Amino acid sequence: MDWVTYHKDQNEYLCAMNISLLMVGATDDPLLEELIQGYVKRLNHYIKFDLEIIPGLKKTKHLTADQQRHKEGALILNTLDASDRVILLDEKGKQMSSVGFSEFIQKQLNAGGKKLVFIIGGPYGFSAEVRQRAMSSVSLSAMTFSHQMVRLFMVEQCYRAFTILKGEPYHHQ
Repeated sequence: MDWVTYHKDQNEYLCAMNISLLMVGATDDPLLEELIQGYVKRLNHYIKFDLEIIPGLKKTKHLTADQQRHKEGALILNTLDASDRVILLDEKGKQMSSVGFSEFIQKQLNAGGKKLVFIIGGPYGFSAEVRQRAMSSVSLSAMTFSHQMVRLFMVEQCYRAFTILKGEPYHHQ
C-alpha cells in the first residue's frame, strides 16, 4: 500500500490524501447524524475524512429546478480547490460492488493529489458546470435514496473500502 504511512506510535495508517464528502444542506435527523459521525470516526483511523456542508438554499419555492441546480452548483464550485479530485454521487454514475469501490478508491489515492471530494448534490442533481468539473460519477444504487440516507451509505462504503484494502474482516464475501 504505497499511499499510506504507518505511524507506530499512533497505531494507525494515515494517507497523504484527504477525503471529503461535500453535501448540500445539513443532516436534520439526529439518529442518522449519530450513525454518520460513528463511521467518520472509524474512517479517520485510515485517512483524514471530513464532512463539508454547503447550506441549503432558502426560498426555493419560486425557483425552477434548473435555477436551483445552477445556484447550488455555484456554491459547490466555490467550495472546491483547483487541485481537488471531484467525484459526483449520481444515480446515473458508475455502479460497482463494494470490492470494486475499494479498488476505485485505491486508484484515486494512487493517482496522487491533496484531496478527493465526493459530492452529494441537492434535490435536483448537479448543474452542467459541476458535472464538467467532476472527474467521474458513482452511483450507490439504481434505486433512489433520500439525500440524508445517501450520506450514511457513503461514509459506510468508504469505511468498508478501507477495511477491504487493509484485509480486515469487516467485509464478507
